[in-house]
Amino acid sequence: MTLPLNPEQETAVRHPGGPLLVLAGAGSGKTRVLTARIAHLIRERGVAPSRIFAVTFTNKAAGEMRARVGTLLGADPRGLWIGTFHSLSARLLRREAPLLGFAPNFTIYDQDDSESFIKRMLEQRGHALKTHPPRAIHAIISGAKNRMLLPEELGASADGPLERVAAEIYAALGPALRQANAMDFDDLLLFPLTLFAEHPERLAYWQRRFDHVLVDEFQDTNAAQYRLVKHLAAEHRNLCVVGDDDQAIYGWRGADVRHMLSFQQDFPGTILIKLEQNYRSTQVILDAANGVIAENAHRLGKTLFTAQHGGEPVTLLTAADERDEAEWLAAELSRRASAADLAYQGMAILYRTNAQSRPFEEALRFRGIPYRLVGAVSFYERREVKDVLAYLRLIANPSDDEAFARIVNVPRRGIGDASFVQLVRAAAQWGKPLLEAARGAERMPDLRPNVRAAFTGVVALIDELRMRHGETDPATALEHIVAAVGYAQYLADEGSEGVERVENVQELIAGAAAWAETDGDEAGDEPGEEGRLKGPTMIARYLTQAALVTSADQGTGDAEGVTLMTVHMAKGLEWPLVGLAGLEDGLFPLARSAGEPGGLEEERRLCYVGLTRAREKLYLSWARTRYRTGRLELSEPSRFLDALPAGAIEERSTTPQWDRPGRGSRRGAAARRAPPVELDWDIETSQDAPRYATGERVRHRKFGGGTVRAVSGSGRELKVTVEFDDQDIGTKQLLVAYAGLEREWESA
Repeated sequence: MTLPLNPEQETAVRHPGGPLLVLAGAGSGKTRVLTARIAHLIRERGVAPSRIFAVTFTNKAAGEMRARVGTLLGADPRGLWIGTFHSLSARLLRREAPLLGFAPNFTIYDQDDSESFIKRMLEQRGHALKTHPPRAIHAIISGAKNRMLLPEELGASADGPLERVAAEIYAALGPALRQANAMDFDDLLLFPLTLFAEHPERLAYWQRRFDHVLVDEFQDTNAAQYRLVKHLAAEHRNLCVVGDDDQAIYGWRGADVRHMLSFQQDFPGTILIKLEQNYRSTQVILDAANGVIAENAHRLGKTLFTAQHGGEPVTLLTAADERDEAEWLAAELSRRASAADLAYQGMAILYRTNAQSRPFEEALRFRGIPYRLVGAVSFYERREVKDVLAYLRLIANPSDDEAFARIVNVPRRGIGDASFVQLVRAAAQWGKPLLEAARGAERMPDLRPNVRAAFTGVVALIDELRMRHGETDPATALEHIVAAVGYAQYLADEGSEGVERVENVQELIAGAAAWAETDGDEAGDEPGEEGRLKGPTMIARYLTQAALVTSADQGTGDAEGVTLMTVHMAKGLEWPLVGLAGLEDGLFPLARSAGEPGGLEEERRLCYVGLTRAREKLYLSWARTRYRTGRLELSEPSRFLDALPAGAIEERSTTPQWDRPGRGSRRGAAARRAPPVELDWDIETSQDAPRYATGERVRHRKFGGGTVRAVSGSGRELKVTVEFDDQDIGTKQLLVAYAGLEREWESA
């Protein structure tokens, strides 16, 4: 089977070798190019799948690409290394762990695990958690690791007591994680570099191990990731990177678009291929996207075009507030679903921050529209799933302190916080993991006899589970764990919510069984290396996969409904109809971006990503007022809207129009198009406080609708006199700060 390719795509697929930079615009078929190139290398050039190292952005993308390669080849590409940087690094480290002081069955700590681990370290050192929040300390350490700073370097540059404590914890974190036989997400990227620096013979081996390195979404690589692929490709230089500098949106977590901008200098002789033909969106949508992104100065430069000339205009909605915005869009989606026979699963509403989802969820529920929320609590973050997996983690790695801390009293065994603190203290004194320290519970005289027995019972339970199921498949082990600890009954005792949690545990077991059916690709794919080290068990490999699943790989709700997610989450996805909401200065772009180097350009790239998710119809919306940080604020339309070409836009409004000063033509356009509405504004001393006008319609949660007849005071003392429609209520003077008034905009 072959894929139809345009001339630029064909050139990229058949590139003979050496460094290749594919500048692939949104919707230009970069996944098709990567897939076809991998298949070409295997089928036409005779490269063994096991000698290809291919990096994708998400686990879901890796699975889809592997399946596509298999379809092209007519067989599964067994041995192919394809996955995210984190998953491929973990796979490499499982084979090299002993050289770094770890066992191959090391645990991968997610953010919750890492923060809990750091919390215990802070407590042991006497640092107050209120002034040294574990989340803040973890964020500082993670940022330092992303910048490849050593603990002493962080300490030397520490700005304030919080960073100094973070440097202290960072210095102790490495040895503590080694004792727990655990790595955090940042370690997965840094330890391969440590291995290569300390063991040049292993670097030489891995350089010989792969003949081709391919990287998707190259614009989002951070320093450690870029250094890793440079190491692997240093000898053969067969490095193919594909990406779009206009979609570099992860600078806040260490990604550096400069790697893409400087690639041709880093790899002399690089062949540059631009993919500019878009196969996703109409030309109208592309005109809007091209207009916005053209205002960025630091870019390699390209202009998207498509054979799909014309298309529906982009609708720009001006709404009264976030509720009005959500209700209008929900009504429009309902209308489109009925009139155009477009399924709800072909629609998405995107926004800048997760907090914006609430009014959309409410509006969709009110109309009975099914929806799927992506970016909420993921399946693997649910309490019951983490509980059961913690038992499995202890089977794989008895040194895993976070797993032990999670299950030591789940189900309840009469082990309270005070008793656990004593165990933690003893473990620290003895230099042992918590499970091992619990074996010595009889040596802790301050513990009550029943607590000592409870600790001993936990140890015996884990020992039994490890002996019986340490080498089995994960689904079988999970089934026996649930039965052995009585976990299903423990959940069932919680009532109806517990029944749902039991179903989630059953789904976890079913997923583990499905994983086992396709597992095994990692085993025995190291030519000449099979006898060097014992590889990780099936359980350890499964736990790696579970730990690296991200919220971008899953969602909650109706799979056939409207998708709700942030623009960051939407990267790489597409829908026939997209609404991009909350386009207001201070929200999109975020207010803080203007003060950060390159911040505004990254926000503009993020907007470009949102615009280019739409295939056929695009809605843009902003609200004149929005509740933010607990108060109602007046809004200005996003500066990004000024760049939209007039011929591509149709403007709609749900609010009365009036002229207010603004920076750009887009801001004044609404007032010029509509007849003026005479409103007598009472300006208050605080520009951030809500404003009310005499003659304005408002609604009270108890008294209903009414008309503002007078305004007095300012700030927290602002009062309005409202004549309510209900004659029995009449006219009342209300203190705005406590009245809970909402504007009752009339449709224009």
